Amino acid sequence: MGASEGGNFLQDFDITWGDQRGKILNGGQLLTLSLDKASGSGFQSKKEYLFGRIDMQIKLVSGNSAGTVTAYYLSSQGPTHDEIDFEFLGNSTGEPYVLHTNVFSQGKGNREQQFFLWFDPTKAFHTYSIVWNKQRIIFLVDNIPIRVFQNLESIGVPFPNKQAMRIYSSLWNADDWATRGGLVKTDWTQAPFTASYRNFKANACIWSSASPCTSTSPNSVQDNVWQAQELDAPGRNRLRWVQQKYMIYNYCTDLKRFPQGLPPECKRSRFL
Repeated sequence: MGASEGGNFLQDFDITWGDQRGKILNGGQLLTLSLDKASGSGFQSKKEYLFGRIDMQIKLVSGNSAGTVTAYYLSSQGPTHDEIDFEFLGNSTGEPYVLHTNVFSQGKGNREQQFFLWFDPTKAFHTYSIVWNKQRIIFLVDNIPIRVFQNLESIGVPFPNKQAMRIYSSLWNADDWATRGGLVKTDWTQAPFTASYRNFKANACIWSSASPCTSTSPNSVQDNVWQAQELDAPGRNRLRWVQQKYMIYNYCTDLKRFPQGLPPECKRSRFL
């Protein structure tokens, strides 16, 4: 148990696969993942977390990124794992990335919401954040909420709150489905494809089997806001703006997919 504040990739992460395609640079201040025809690459956090706020600045693969997926997510392990997902689906030059989000609880996902972004995520670093507390999960892009998943265990919807999760990221080839349902294939003449990461920060509860979870920043009220964070009126307005202007898929409106009826959480307000 202990603080996990401003991040250093050398201290906080391990490159887990990719045979030198993942690199930690600048004394731990920058991490890059690359993908070529032989392999992608990935990393994971050394520590596990049970609730917190995780921020990462990412600059995505530029140019013709069709067929590539950059995934950034929290996940536990095992067949009944929990997972909180950002996935960035590449596209042909000049066409927008798709930001794909999902929440798994007790091994069950199928809660996809997809968005376009209101900026080019390849030109500069942008901050992608997950707030995960006992009441809700909030997905944020540059501190603007794009999605909220409420704890609705009271009506029988499983919520991730018992399994500690690591932070993972990977860059891989998924041209069988990622871009226009697999119609657009990866152009390997553009390889290697590279995504860059910096300014990792976790205000979070570091889980250990030896002790219960406690605040990582006990002396900082500001750093512990995440524990009860919810959307205020301006936040709800920003969420509504994103969902009305930039959402391109919402499982909660996909009646064909759920002919027996939409999942129970879908009956609650979209803009909670």
